[in-house]
Amino acid sequence: MPVVAKEKMICATDNVLITGASGFIGSHLAEAAVQAGAHVVALAHYNSRNDWGHLEGLNKSVLERIKVITGDVRDAYFVRSIMKDCTVVFHLAALIGIPFSYSAASSYVSTNLGGTLNVLQAALDLGVKRVVHTSTSEVYGTARYTPIDEEHPLQAQSPYAASKIAADKLAESFHRSFQLPVVTIRPFNTYGPRQSARAIVPTIVAQALVGTRVRLGNLAPVRDLCFVKDTVHGFLLAAKAQGAIGQVINLCTESGMSIGTLAKRIFEILGVQREIEEVFQRLRPKGSEVMELIGSAARSREVLGWTPKVTLDEGLAQTISWMKSHIDRYKSGIYNV
Repeated sequence: MPVVAKEKMICATDNVLITGASGFIGSHLAEAAVQAGAHVVALAHYNSRNDWGHLEGLNKSVLERIKVITGDVRDAYFVRSIMKDCTVVFHLAALIGIPFSYSAASSYVSTNLGGTLNVLQAALDLGVKRVVHTSTSEVYGTARYTPIDEEHPLQAQSPYAASKIAADKLAESFHRSFQLPVVTIRPFNTYGPRQSARAIVPTIVAQALVGTRVRLGNLAPVRDLCFVKDTVHGFLLAAKAQGAIGQVINLCTESGMSIGTLAKRIFEILGVQREIEEVFQRLRPKGSEVMELIGSAARSREVLGWTPKVTLDEGLAQTISWMKSHIDRYKSGIYNV
C-alpha cells in the first residue's frame, strides 16, 4: 500500500512570491496563502492603467496583507530583484489563451519559456527552498488513454501547449542538472469565481444569464473540471510535501464531461432553457483540438495527500452565484474560442 502524505502547507515563516498573481488561479492562491499566514509578494503584470487584475477582486482585509509589485517576468534582472529573501516561489505567470497562440507564437515562447528560465535561474542563484512551477493538462494533447497519468506522452497540439511543454522540461532540467527543488503542478481545467470569459464555464454562464442563445465552438471535447479552491489547495500542499520535489503532479477529478453536456448542466442549475449554437469560426485548426482530457489523481493522493472536495454541481453553483453579482464585468456577446 502506498504511503499517503500528511497534509502540510505553507505557514507564517514562509516568504512567498507568486508570479502571475493577477490571474485567475494566482489571485485565489494569493488569497489562500495569506489566510495560511504566509508573507505574500504578488507579481502583477505591469500596465499603464495600474490594474492589478483579479487581485482587485479580493477583500480589502486580504489585499492589504499582500505586497503587490507590477513588472514583467520576461525581465531577468527584475525577477531576480523581487525573489530575494523568498523561501517559496509559485510560478504561474504565463500567456494562456490558446487561440491567440496561433497568431502570436513568439510572445508565448518569450513569456512562457523565457519567463520560466528567469524564475528558475534566479531561484537557483538565490537558494530558494522550493519552486512550484505551473503546467497545464493541454501538454498531453488528446488522450491516448484515460485516466491520463503523468507518464502520458506530451503532444503539442497548439503553440501554447508547445511553450508549456518546453517550460516544463526546462524546470525538469534545472532539477536534474542543478538539484533545484522544483515541483511541477499540472492542473486540469480549473473554474470558479472571478474567472474571465476566456474559459468555458464563465463563457457559458455569461451568455446564459443575458440571452436566449449560447454560442460555442466544438461541443464534443471532454474536460476534467476542478474547482479553483481545490486546485489552490494542491498548490499549497506542493510547497511543503515531502517527496514532491522533482515530481510532475496532476490536479484533477478523474471524471470528464463534454462541453455540450456541461452547457446543459449549467442551464439546469440556472433553471433556464437556452439554444446552443455551434460557431464554425470558433473551432480550433484541424489537428489542434484536444478532444479528451480526463486525468489520474493517483500521484496527487499519494504524494500530496490531496483530493478534490468540491463537486461539480457545488462548484458551478458557487461560480454562477458570483457571476450573477458581477455580470457587469462580462462583455455582452463574448463566447468561448
